[in-house]
Amino acid sequence: MPLLKRALSFVVVSGLLAVAMACGAPGGDSDVEGRGSILVYSGRDEGLVAPMIELFSGELDFTVDVDYAGNTHAQVGRMLAEGDDTPAEVFFGQDAAALGMLDENDMLETLPDDILGLVPARYRSSKGTWIATSARERVLIFNSARVTDAQLPAGIDGLLDPRWRGQITYAPTNPSFQSFVTALRVTRGDDAARRWLTNFLANDPIALPDNGSVVQAVTSGQATLGLTNHYYWYPLVLAGGASSVGLHRFAAGDPGALVNVAGAGVVKYSDNKPQAIEFLRELLSEGAQAYFADEAAEYPVVSGVTSTTYELPPLAEVAGLDIDLDELASVAQTRTMLSEVGMV
Repeated sequence: MPLLKRALSFVVVSGLLAVAMACGAPGGDSDVEGRGSILVYSGRDEGLVAPMIELFSGELDFTVDVDYAGNTHAQVGRMLAEGDDTPAEVFFGQDAAALGMLDENDMLETLPDDILGLVPARYRSSKGTWIATSARERVLIFNSARVTDAQLPAGIDGLLDPRWRGQITYAPTNPSFQSFVTALRVTRGDDAARRWLTNFLANDPIALPDNGSVVQAVTSGQATLGLTNHYYWYPLVLAGGASSVGLHRFAAGDPGALVNVAGAGVVKYSDNKPQAIEFLRELLSEGAQAYFADEAAEYPVVSGVTSTTYELPPLAEVAGLDIDLDELASVAQTRTMLSEVGMV
């Protein structure tokens, strides 16, 4: 994942170990294979999450094997093809759409109340089959040498103004952009979403392959505005680049203010459900939540956890969009629409 630092901090390491010890995890001389093993299908970037998983899994009395093959949606397609023969026992996904697709196909187990209760209702499945492990906010970044925050629109409809012709960059094939369009479809309907996309394209936006390229385009002056996720901006602050690139949040309730999540669920066909559930509980531990905040500038979903690296507002203070994240599962219809309007 571009722009995000990967090194484990002493604070996070200490936090994870402290949480494990507080939970009564066995010491280093214990048999870590005492209760077998679980297989996790991860759609999250290996470079980001592997150090965290390795750290806390060493304190468990079962082994954790992780398959990182393919992206989140490739992993979902693989699991659906495998059906009840899937070897996966946990799915750790990059976005709510992927989790929703598995839920729609009855692939996920209902989780215990003590796990569900750790996560705000808006950031977990309404059916109780998956939970968010961290959150990300859609934002607009801008080249502050060309425009000020006060000059930017309160919502995405303002991006259709001719004054922004040829000045906006975005990543149409990126899952986060496609989740935003799915939210647009869900909240306004397909006809309105199609009109917005058509009018947006008529304003000659600059299509780029990924969010890192969007940030670079705004930083270099190739574009004035960029649609991306909040965590691509925060590392610029540490690098001293925030003076040239600003972050603009859309108004509450606007589709551009979508807060999406990474999350996890237990596979319905798992032979090791107690261990799989324990793995999810570790993802919501104080140490793991601090890791997401400190290493990736993602929002912790468990209250009381803050970042020591970035000045992230508490997730409860992020206005966002009032939407059932389960509905983002209709991303296949979104891709069809994007193809039909000529965006991908």
